Amino acid sequence: MKLKNIFTFLLFLGLLSVQAQNKKALSGVEAKPNIVVIYLDDLGYGDISSYGATELQTPNIDVFANEGVKFTNGYATSATCTPSRYGLLTGVYPWRNAKARILPGSAPLIISTKQETLPKMLKRAGYQTAIVGKWHLGLGSGNVNWNEHITPGPNEVGFDDAYILAATQDRTPTVYIKDGFIDGLDPKDPVFVSYKKNFDGEPTGLDNPELTTMKWHHGHNNSIVNGIPRIGYMKGGEAAKWSDVDMADHFLEKAQAYVRTHKSKPFFLYYALQQPHVPRTPNPRFVGKSKLGPRGDVILEADWCIGEFMKTLKEEGVLENTLIVFSSDNGPVLQDGYFDDAIEKLGKHAPAGKLRGGKYSLFDAGTRVPFMVYWKGTIKPKESKALVCQVDLLASFAKLVNEKADMSDSENMLPALLGKSKKGRENIVLEAGGKTSYRKGDWVLIPPYKGEKLSWHSLVETGVDREFQLYNLKKDVGQTNNLAPSNPKMVKKLLAEFEAIRGKDYSNIKK
Repeated sequence: MKLKNIFTFLLFLGLLSVQAQNKKALSGVEAKPNIVVIYLDDLGYGDISSYGATELQTPNIDVFANEGVKFTNGYATSATCTPSRYGLLTGVYPWRNAKARILPGSAPLIISTKQETLPKMLKRAGYQTAIVGKWHLGLGSGNVNWNEHITPGPNEVGFDDAYILAATQDRTPTVYIKDGFIDGLDPKDPVFVSYKKNFDGEPTGLDNPELTTMKWHHGHNNSIVNGIPRIGYMKGGEAAKWSDVDMADHFLEKAQAYVRTHKSKPFFLYYALQQPHVPRTPNPRFVGKSKLGPRGDVILEADWCIGEFMKTLKEEGVLENTLIVFSSDNGPVLQDGYFDDAIEKLGKHAPAGKLRGGKYSLFDAGTRVPFMVYWKGTIKPKESKALVCQVDLLASFAKLVNEKADMSDSENMLPALLGKSKKGRENIVLEAGGKTSYRKGDWVLIPPYKGEKLSWHSLVETGVDREFQLYNLKKDVGQTNNLAPSNPKMVKKLLAEFEAIRGKDYSNIKK
């Protein structure tokens, strides 16, 4: 009888231990968490309410800041889209790859299929991997036949599943691509794409403005799709062409479906929304909602999409075991190719917040962006001043899942990302249009370059000057006081550190 009681007691303790282990695993402490990167396009530091916006309220995005780690010194690697996405996925500074510039929709893949990438590393750690949304890193090896299997692409650099637009919403081809094949393509109506010349008989925004519903400001005057003139020429594929006003809903549905069908094993989802990049085409549900014009409307639309995506994570029972990184590929831009009242209806809204510059700029607003890390029940709410960069996700996530990786420029910032350390990077080399700057602590050094001080089409200051620029961001966040003339010792010190990383052949000004 006593032996039976002892056996029962030991069995009871065993059950308690199993329950405790299961609970611990489910909490994400031992089990590998799902990882989601939510990436917006041209969202500025001051575009969301948790980062100071007063004219726009973004309650769903704000959850990441209010209940996770909100970084006030979080950076993309570049002030434009293609290079930033390259840095995020490879852990390599984009200025190391001469092809990492804003790409046309017909450009070949700029990530080597032999190169280390974030999804490749996570696949080795047992993750399912997927991208939904904007790609813009090139497809194929040149001279793509859009009517056959398009390769190499996302699937060849680590993504098991890929549902993408090839480049940007304002560029051809205006079709979705699923795992290398155009989604919904009618073989009897093949797709042809060119960035050199138009196809016979096809209308353009330049020659047929009467067929457009959105007027182009600069550059965007080639093939017309859904009344919108684009960059690049396209013919055919009528059944496969996307609906611009439904794009946000379409990508949301794909992201939700992925969670529902892949929740049984750890997954990595790169959810790359197209907002608020041009053309800004809010669904009719959101038109006029922001009172700031289409740019404000699509930011609210993106916020709603993120809220719906978060509901799906909760409904599917995976929210508490999902680590989410939210950020943007570069800073804000108002006029970027179309007349859409972005400037006229701006009012009191400050897309860059108190920062100077924006998209295309070496000034801080070009690369300093909203950057938050959220993991419900595991990360405690915190605002962090740690210097972090999207290039660090590779090394940080490798540490998280205990996997080896080729780190290159990526640094392990996992303690900072989880809110357990105040320490971030010591320095970052940042890029805009092939030109680079250097941040070390509170200091920013912008070397001299030839070029225009204003981006002619967006009216954003480029940060380019023929003289050295030195700013202390702690005392002068708006970069109004150039300290280079009065502090040559600091210029010399930072320049030596910068050149040790970047090399001396960085400027188009002869020394």
